[in-house]
Amino acid sequence: MDEGKENVSVGAALLATDRINEVTAEQQHKLQLLSLFIMNLCEAKSEVKQLLSRVSPAELPKLLDWIRNSDELDELLVDNRTVMLQSIAEELRASLPLDAMLPSETAAHHKMQQRSRPTVHVDGFLYDDEQVDSLCEEGTMSRSYCLTCGSCRTAALDFISHSFSVSELQFLFQNVLPDLSGRMLVDVGSRLGAVLYGGYVYSSASQLVGLELSEEFVRLQNNMLQKYRLTDRVQVLHADVCTQDVLLQNADVLVMNNVFEYFMEPSEQVRTWRFIMQNFRKKVSLLVTVPSLQESLSALQEALQPGWVEELPVDYNVYLGRDSDPDALRQIHLYRVM
Repeated sequence: MDEGKENVSVGAALLATDRINEVTAEQQHKLQLLSLFIMNLCEAKSEVKQLLSRVSPAELPKLLDWIRNSDELDELLVDNRTVMLQSIAEELRASLPLDAMLPSETAAHHKMQQRSRPTVHVDGFLYDDEQVDSLCEEGTMSRSYCLTCGSCRTAALDFISHSFSVSELQFLFQNVLPDLSGRMLVDVGSRLGAVLYGGYVYSSASQLVGLELSEEFVRLQNNMLQKYRLTDRVQVLHADVCTQDVLLQNADVLVMNNVFEYFMEPSEQVRTWRFIMQNFRKKVSLLVTVPSLQESLSALQEALQPGWVEELPVDYNVYLGRDSDPDALRQIHLYRVM
């Protein structure tokens, strides 16, 4: 490149940098102004009451009905972080069968077939209720099964998910867990990576580590991490949790969502739980489980180690949009290592 062109290029680059700085300064000024108008819950309630007091009595019932039933308000809950998670889910759906289970997951397939009621796996991260409804309308999926072949007698299928939904991830990181700045979170059985992606966009955790036994799922997660440039804070290890004593000893948060029941024999589950209770001992570190520890361990006739953890209260009275499932949120339990 000749000297004249090089000088022009350098000048253009400097001008572009100045413009970026100007835009950034302008955006910062707008954010500062906006912060003056941001209200806390108490202030917002007061504002809403004042607004309602000015509505015509004849129109008030219509407004209240709109607040209760309109989807328009739910749009306020959607931000760039949620859109990013939905984009990742869309890409994963294109890479997986409808039930998001691999042929190699023979133990999980077998255990689902052994349940007393017909059960199908519908991954909560990949499919929200609206998408499930659309699939049912298309005939691709069904919510019910025939009790007597050829009759009209039907019953509801049981749906099970091995992943948190987007709204459950938002609830987990914004309502259940505290600020995770400078902390390391470990997700046992990271599967599609939902907790890792959610932790990246909804928290300030310095490290998010997934443990996954399936090489295929590890590869799938790494593809998403690379594509969406999440590798600065996230990594996935192709490893059994029982080989990760040092990792558990240093973890600040451990997440376990429906980890073992469908993927291990009872004796293996007991061995794994004992390993975790022995190594996840860092004082005031946090444990998140679905379902509760009591439910998981009682099914195995295994006792919870005395003095290991204490359960912390969780406020489940949070509105996260029409797609959120209050019953699913109540399955999320939080514990603190004593």
